[in-house]
Amino acid sequence: MRAHTSLGYVVVMGGSVAGLLTALALSDRAEQVTVLERDRYGDGPGLRPGVPQSRHTHVLLAGGIEALDALLPGLLPELRAAGAPFLSVPGDLGVWQADGWISRRNPSAPVMTPSRPFLEHRIRERVLAVPRIAVRTGTEVTGLLGSAGRVTGVALRERGGGNGDGAGGAGDGGAGGTGTGGDGRRAEEELPAGLVVDATGRGSRTPAWLAAIGAPAPAEDVLDTGRAYATATFTGEAPPERIKGFYLVPDPGQPLGTIVLPAEDDRWMVTVSGPRDDPPPTDPEGFVDFASRLPHPAPHKWLSSAEPLTRPVGYRHTMNRRRRYERLGSGFGGLLVVGDAVCALNPVYGQGVSVAAMNAVALTRALADGRTPSVRALQRAVLRSSGFAWEVATGADNGMPSATGNALRGGPAIRLLTRYLDRLRAHVASDPVVCAANRDVLFLQAPPHTLVSSPRVLGRVLLRSPVPTPRDLPTP
Repeated sequence: MRAHTSLGYVVVMGGSVAGLLTALALSDRAEQVTVLERDRYGDGPGLRPGVPQSRHTHVLLAGGIEALDALLPGLLPELRAAGAPFLSVPGDLGVWQADGWISRRNPSAPVMTPSRPFLEHRIRERVLAVPRIAVRTGTEVTGLLGSAGRVTGVALRERGGGNGDGAGGAGDGGAGGTGTGGDGRRAEEELPAGLVVDATGRGSRTPAWLAAIGAPAPAEDVLDTGRAYATATFTGEAPPERIKGFYLVPDPGQPLGTIVLPAEDDRWMVTVSGPRDDPPPTDPEGFVDFASRLPHPAPHKWLSSAEPLTRPVGYRHTMNRRRRYERLGSGFGGLLVVGDAVCALNPVYGQGVSVAAMNAVALTRALADGRTPSVRALQRAVLRSSGFAWEVATGADNGMPSATGNALRGGPAIRLLTRYLDRLRAHVASDPVVCAANRDVLFLQAPPHTLVSSPRVLGRVLLRSPVPTPRDLPTP
C-alpha cells in the first residue's frame, strides 16, 4: 500500500547518483519527482561533462553496498553478472600502509569497483523506471524561487543542443515551455515545487542563489590539504600473487599514494596522488614515472608492463567541505541539500558514491513511519549519515603537513589522539583484530570512535608491540 503523499511536487537538481537515489527515496511520499539534469544521457554508460569524476577510479565501500542493496534490491547481482568487480580488502588487494603490507589473511566484506559511468547507468535505469519519477535532461537551473524564509521552486532554461554530451535517452522529458529570446538566449521558465533538492555536487551554486532571494548562506566547515591526483585506464595481466590491485596509502611522512583497481571489460583504473606542490603529471610517460617514487616498487613494475588505454586526467578539487544547512533555522524551509553539495569529501578516500547511497537510506528511514518530518529534520538525517565519512576523511587529512581550514584540529588532546592512531596503524598490518576494526571504520560500517572505545583494540594497540610484515608482496 502506497504511503500517504505529503511532500507535494519535488524537484531534484542534478541527475547523477546522489540526485537519482534521493529521487527514489522521496518518491513514495511525493506526488511527482522531477529530476533536472544539465547533460543529456546517452543510451548506455558514457562520460558526461557534468561529472568530472567519471574518468577517475571509483569504489563502492561495504557500507555503500549495504545502502544500495536496501534502496534497489536485486541490483547488486545484476551488477556482478554484468561484470562489476567485487573485491575483498585486503584479501584480494595489496594494501601498503605505515611502511608495510597488510596481511591478506583477514578478508573483508566485499567492495565493488566498476567505473562510474557503468554504475551510474545501471542505477539510472532502475530509478527512472519508477512511475512517479521523471527526468528533464539538457535543462539548466539558473536560480531559486522564494523568499528569505522559504524556497518555492526553481528558475530554469533549456540548454542548447550540440554540447557533446550525447542524445537524450529514455525518459527525457525535454524542457517543454521554454523558448528562445530575441537575443538568441534560451528563455527562462519558473517551476514551482513543494520541495527543492540540491544534488548538484561540489559545484553547487545554492549559497549564491539563497543570497539572491534574501536567505542566509550556510556556515561551512573546511579542511583542505591541496592534494592532487591523476587517473588513467590500462589493460594488462593481473599482478602477481593473485592480487587484483594495489592500494598504497599516503600519510604525513610519506605523501605519495596510488590505487589500482579492476573495472568492467578487463580494464584497470589507476590513480596516483601527491601533495599540492608535487602533483602527478598528466602525460603518459610522466604518469608511469611518478609511480616509480611510491614507497614500494610493485605498482610501478606492473604499470611498466601494462598498456595505457587513455591519457591521464588530473584533478585538484580535493577539499573537505561541509555546509551546515541544518543551522539555517526552524523557520526556513523548502530546500534539502544532499551528496557533495552538502558534504564534499576528499575523493582520494573513495567515499562519495557510498555516502550518496547512505544519504538516501537516511531519508527513506526518516520518512518510513508515515509522518512528515520538517525539512530541517531531513537535513539533519542527511548530515548524520555523512558523519562517519566526514570523520574518516578529515581525521586522515588533519595530520597532513599542508592541511588548512577552520576544521583543522589541534591542541594536546589531538596530539595524543594522533600518536595513538599512528600506533594503531602500525598494528593494522599484522593484527587481525586491529585490522578488522580499522577496516570497518574505513568502509563506513562502524563509527570512528570504536577505534578508541573498544577494549580489545585498545589493549592490543597499547600493550603489544607491532609486528613488521615482509616487504615482498603478501601471499593470500
